[in-house]
Amino acid sequence: MVQQDIQFGKVAVLMGGQSGERKVSQMSGEGVLQALRSRGVDAHAFDPAEQPMDDLRRQQFERCFIALHGRYGEDGTVQGALELLGIAYTGSGVMASALAIDKVMTKRVWQAEGLPTPRYVLLRQGEHDAEHARAVMAELGLPVIVKPVREGSSLGVTKVTNVEQMQKAVAEAAELDADVLCEQCIEGDEVTCPVLGDGAAARALPVIHIVAPAGNYDYDNKYFTDVTEYRVPCGLPTGEEEAIQALALKAYRVLGCRGWGRLDVMIDANTRQPYLLEVNTSPGMTSHSLVPMAARAVGISYEDLCLQVLASATLDYAALVKGRA
Repeated sequence: MVQQDIQFGKVAVLMGGQSGERKVSQMSGEGVLQALRSRGVDAHAFDPAEQPMDDLRRQQFERCFIALHGRYGEDGTVQGALELLGIAYTGSGVMASALAIDKVMTKRVWQAEGLPTPRYVLLRQGEHDAEHARAVMAELGLPVIVKPVREGSSLGVTKVTNVEQMQKAVAEAAELDADVLCEQCIEGDEVTCPVLGDGAAARALPVIHIVAPAGNYDYDNKYFTDVTEYRVPCGLPTGEEEAIQALALKAYRVLGCRGWGRLDVMIDANTRQPYLLEVNTSPGMTSHSLVPMAARAVGISYEDLCLQVLASATLDYAALVKGRA
């Protein structure tokens, strides 16, 4: 629970932006904006796609709640601008944001720390042809997951089950990013684990078990239908939820994330081994979003969640100074 005597000052809720997730960001931002205003916060909508970032300083904003998703919002760019402006913001800092938006760099860090993540092949620009596609299938087998390296909300993601689909899937992903990630497909339970806080004080919220139609948790099933089932409590075998929470916390910390985030995980149906897929450093806050759902399961309302995240707003330099104190 956030103390009501915290003085937040004038707050900008950054929403919209320039990424392919603009529509979802607007939905998240509107929810956050209304929640903060309902608790007496002097909050205002701010769309970086329509206003220059310098307006934040000119209009004397003191904090920013980042409800942007994807590029130019979740990738370290807006975070860097806010560092230069000296305006505290929610979520991870510049380096962690830039790492987390890049699924391959995230995997490399996790692998260096001995954390489990599916095997992969990276196809760079100029490697999207049939020869490279065949090489991917030879190395990873089928099925394989094909996705843009730097996108969210399942945009451009395809589960490839036969040779004919492979090059089409690569081409579709390449329309969104010159770098295409081809990833070993882990068949089993799909779960996600939100995290709140910083460093050693960070805590994992309840794990959510996602059951989508035919296992297809795509953009529409995430945000615009009610056919996906979200299980909280997750109903996993004894001990698995705690193990996934511990794994999510370690994955969050080694990337240097702060404030809040959400870790996506697949559990192998045969071995029950969990595999880290990615981390979202600016999670959705729509009516279908998962962090509010997990928070609600432990008695944190949507409004209190927004206040708690806002209270964690800081700057990279401020966080370093605090850490040395």
